Amino acid sequence: MSAEERQREIVGAARRSGSVDVAELAAELGVARETVRRDLRVLESHGLLRRTHGGAYPVESAGFETTLAFRTTMHVPEKRRIAAAAAELLGEAETVFVDEGFTPQLIAEALPRDRHLTVVTASLAAAGALAEHDGFTVLLLGGRVRGGTLATVDHWTTKMLSGFVIDLAYIGANGISRDHGLTTPDPAVSEVKSQAIRAARRRVFAGIHTKFAAVSFCRFAEVGDFEAIVTSTGLSASEAHRYSLQGPQVIRV
Repeated sequence: MSAEERQREIVGAARRSGSVDVAELAAELGVARETVRRDLRVLESHGLLRRTHGGAYPVESAGFETTLAFRTTMHVPEKRRIAAAAAELLGEAETVFVDEGFTPQLIAEALPRDRHLTVVTASLAAAGALAEHDGFTVLLLGGRVRGGTLATVDHWTTKMLSGFVIDLAYIGANGISRDHGLTTPDPAVSEVKSQAIRAARRRVFAGIHTKFAAVSFCRFAEVGDFEAIVTSTGLSASEAHRYSLQGPQVIRV
């Protein structure tokens, strides 16, 4: 097996399972651990994987994106903490945008039930989580439904969203970096997120620490567009400080 073939195998394994382990890969591929580590460094330099201690996980890109069902199995306790902390930033907002994705869905579920809110969302899952509560008015944006994420996109979605002025937008991303801002693999998704940024008076990014320093295909916002970033303690305090220098408060939970 050539190095290129081995590296394709590694990327495929990471995308199927969500992560790979150096020792396991070395055993499966019949090579030394240092060979696997070298492959991981190459794949990271190509933007396909992010290395961790003892392994790596795949970076979402224009050619690869995890499904909503898969996301509900990864880092769930951390995502619930992030969602709860993000919901506490609601303040006096009466109209809220909830983005697509599992963490925004958890934010929707964590919103206080003791007040009336109008919630605008492209996410079928978020709309379903909120629709049964009598105190909420839920507006589901129309458009083409993406099967993997169960969220609407395209011009129908952005046109409807452009008619609103929203107090607070909870935004997710596939990657966030200090150099490239917030990114996502799909141009249609990027357009919806960009429109939500324009429509909202306040903006909060909520995402797990693995999103940081990852860069995907389409940039839709800058770090400084947000009043707050809510993430897990896997993001170091020093790195959180570097992001805060661009404007937002960074909350690690």
